[in-house]
Amino acid sequence: MLTVSVISPEKTLFEGTVASLVAPAYDGEVGILPQHAPMMTLLGKGELRLGPDGADGRFQIAGGFLQVLNDSVRVVTENAK
Repeated sequence: MLTVSVISPEKTLFEGTVASLVAPAYDGEVGILPQHAPMMTLLGKGELRLGPDGADGRFQIAGGFLQVLNDSVRVVTENAK
C-alpha cells in the first residue's frame, strides 16, 4: 500500500492509504505502485486518480509536484478540485 497526501494551499485534500495512483505529470500521466523507485516530478493539468480506476478519490489538479519515497507519495498542487 502507498501512504498518500494530497495538499493544496488551502488545505489537505486527502491523507490515507491506496493501492495505486495515476497523476498528470507535466509530460504525460505517471502511474505509481508500491515499491516504486524514489522520484520527483512536476505536475501538469489533469485528473489525479487514487486507487484502481480512481475508486479512492479523484481530483482535478493544475501544477505542483509529486514526490515518491519509501511507499509514501506527496502531491503538492497549486490548484485542486
